[in-house]
Amino acid sequence: MSKRRKKEIVSSGHHPEHHAEHHEKEHHEHHEKMEEHVSESRAGNSSGRTMIYLGFVVIAAVFFAAGFLINSAGVSSAKSGDQLIFIAPPGCTNCAQMEPIARDVAAKLNIPFVKTGFGQQIQNPGFLIVYNNTSTISGVQDEYTFKSQICILTSNSEICNEASKLQPPSNNTQPPPTSIPKSDRPEAHAFIMSYCPYGLQFLKAYVPVMELLGNKADLKVNFVPYTMHGEKEMLENTRMYCIQKEQSDKFTAYLRCYLANNGDYGKCITDAGIDSAKLATCMNVTDAAYNISNTFKSSTSNYPPYVIDQSLAQAYGANGSPTFGINGQPVSVNRAAEAIKEAVCSAFNNPPAECNQQLSSSAEAAGFGPVGAGGGSTGSGAACG
Repeated sequence: MSKRRKKEIVSSGHHPEHHAEHHEKEHHEHHEKMEEHVSESRAGNSSGRTMIYLGFVVIAAVFFAAGFLINSAGVSSAKSGDQLIFIAPPGCTNCAQMEPIARDVAAKLNIPFVKTGFGQQIQNPGFLIVYNNTSTISGVQDEYTFKSQICILTSNSEICNEASKLQPPSNNTQPPPTSIPKSDRPEAHAFIMSYCPYGLQFLKAYVPVMELLGNKADLKVNFVPYTMHGEKEMLENTRMYCIQKEQSDKFTAYLRCYLANNGDYGKCITDAGIDSAKLATCMNVTDAAYNISNTFKSSTSNYPPYVIDQSLAQAYGANGSPTFGINGQPVSVNRAAEAIKEAVCSAFNNPPAECNQQLSSSAEAAGFGPVGAGGGSTGSGAACG
């Protein structure tokens, strides 16, 4: 599936480690303010959520691979300026309710509203917003979810205020799927982007499970096959890959520090006791082996490929951050440590005693922040990609 799906102007400089530093600082400060209003698309059951997510992955691929938006007024270029496109697919059960809300949001943002259909049956509507040189597509089920996402994407004070007054969906804990294949030593993969707020949200819930079950199961952090957050994400992905590969006993300490300190990898290399010379060698060797930097810099896509876990990501259908899978099976799970632990433990032929230990059942908030702070809404829908 093509990853040329979103349009974003990304500055390029001679210091990739500090790329868009000011913009990221503002972005993460805003996420802190809105962490209890993070969007989480929901469906009635796991298979329903999966179908909705996959449906909008298809929509995104069609729209962005072509570079055009098909609407009732004809065909317009995605580069034509800020606009809000409301996607009303056949089979949509709440499009009539959500359309006037979307029109009102577009009016508050002072951008054009466009309504489009789609040729695939999907239960919920979606939206594509082009705003300040950034394009994002998502499925949405209710006003809270929609306005919370728009708040995060635009920082519009009026919409953020409205979102803060809405009630989130009920926090119904979903049991782990019963279709996960079992094994003596389960193999789990969390596919993320290292600067995606929802990937970071999943990491905050995943780290305690890695610490609890890491000696009993193979619990890995992997990467989706493209990047969205500039050259710094490419470098951090490789940094995490190398620490996990060669200094795995220090990996969760690094992740905890990275999450709690807004991605300050220099501090975290020191605090976690990582051999920096060994890490630098691994990063250089890995970059050369996979031709990562050259592929990134020569790509004509706004979201260049990241190829290290490409085959594995394809096997799990990992087209967004986060995507989680166990024993070859994609798994939809709440972003709380206890929910992830239960999913992994359900994949053991004989669950170890560690599975009886209770972890936090509170969903983590999106974006950077300390592990275990909670503050997020239960669910598994929102993703980068």
